[in-house]
Amino acid sequence: MLDEAARRAAATRSSPTSSTETPAAAVEAPSGDGRPGCPSCGGVGWLRREVPLGHPDFGRAFPCDCIRADLAERRLAGARRASNMATLGRMTFENFQVTAAGNTPQSMASLKQAFEATSDFARRPEGWLVLSGGYGSGKTHLAAAIVNQRLADGESALFVVVPDLLDHLRAAYAPSAPEAYDERFDAVRSAPLLVLDDLGAEAHSAWAAEKLFQLLNYRYNARLPTVFTTNQPLEDLDERLRSRLGEMGFVRTVELQALDYRGGLHGDRSSLSSLGLYTDCRFQTWDPRTGELPPEDRENLLRAFQAARDFAASAQGWLVLQGGPGCGKTHLAAAIANHWVAEGGMAMFVVVPDLLDHLRAAFSPQSRSNYDKRFEEVRAAPLLVLDDLGTENATPWAKEKLFQILNHRYAARLPTVITIAGHEGEPWKRIDERLVSRINDRRRCKVVGIKAPPYGGPAEVPRRKPAGRR
Repeated sequence: MLDEAARRAAATRSSPTSSTETPAAAVEAPSGDGRPGCPSCGGVGWLRREVPLGHPDFGRAFPCDCIRADLAERRLAGARRASNMATLGRMTFENFQVTAAGNTPQSMASLKQAFEATSDFARRPEGWLVLSGGYGSGKTHLAAAIVNQRLADGESALFVVVPDLLDHLRAAYAPSAPEAYDERFDAVRSAPLLVLDDLGAEAHSAWAAEKLFQLLNYRYNARLPTVFTTNQPLEDLDERLRSRLGEMGFVRTVELQALDYRGGLHGDRSSLSSLGLYTDCRFQTWDPRTGELPPEDRENLLRAFQAARDFAASAQGWLVLQGGPGCGKTHLAAAIANHWVAEGGMAMFVVVPDLLDHLRAAFSPQSRSNYDKRFEEVRAAPLLVLDDLGTENATPWAKEKLFQILNHRYAARLPTVITIAGHEGEPWKRIDERLVSRINDRRRCKVVGIKAPPYGGPAEVPRRKPAGRR
């Protein structure tokens, strides 16, 4: 509407009284902002409408076409300052570590894929790009590198952290705010390229959900290039956002499966992992029990040992070791994890009841551990060993948490080792049938039953002599 009014003003500038907009020289707006000799504003840069007294636009100044682009860039620059992008200027493609020490080959492959996807996006920003992964996996670095590359090429781009953005918008409601809410919102909504960091980390409220939907719906309809980083499953996001983030062809999702760059969970340095208690459980210290067991049991034990060795070497799929107490399944599971750590990878070894206790404790207000971070540590660990599945207190909450962890690992094809105590069909009755169905998928999971009796055999309990006898 303004553009049309400006054109009419230009066509009738010799008769200002017939125009609906006139130069706003007397309005409190920067004088001389416009292009010298502009036929619409005469170089002032601002126009005002000829409307009756009492009209909402009476006395208001509107930007002329000759300064509209510069004004939008100034507003975008203000939004950039609020995003604190200066602290992320060091995050470039040149200093991103695709082969970071401690990552498994699978993790480094995911980093390479993410690096290629983001560098391509920086050259040709089209559609939407979602970077998903655990804490410190490199998502923010790559997203910031896109913005830094675009700025270095002389293009416009904006990086904002979602919780900070919402705080920034709330602050604009204050009477003393240097910039009106509408201006702030429009600067973000219309950014030529927008990066939204930590989507899903914001406090959940109806207002926040509505603002994010308005923002993303506008950019979706306008097909404006947008990058998202998140450590949340897409199914946990607002349904309206999820429907747009799930559009095939327009949206590309890349998952980073890497260790935490910001202090890193190298080896087994997670507080959840108890692998340090099993440092002596290695393939080199395995006792084949030669000469002790009958040939059938000895061959069965050898097959379990070879299956564990093969899994440690290939690191693909799932391996389930099932057997009675003391048969050696925990030794083999820990040996796999220790082999990974020795090769420079990251492994998490955790006893299932202990894992659930750790997660429950993280809900406490006094807990120093963040529940979401602990849960994500387990769910996205490059190698996870779950010892004694089926011995936990099988409450609905416990079943749901274990299913969420293992279902993610099943879908993402993350290497996982599980030990189950018991023989034949007995232990399966204690395990959630949803997990049993995934374990039974022989394309991804190998189940090895260990029939050998406990190492050392049952302890001999001396009989007490009857009283009065010597």
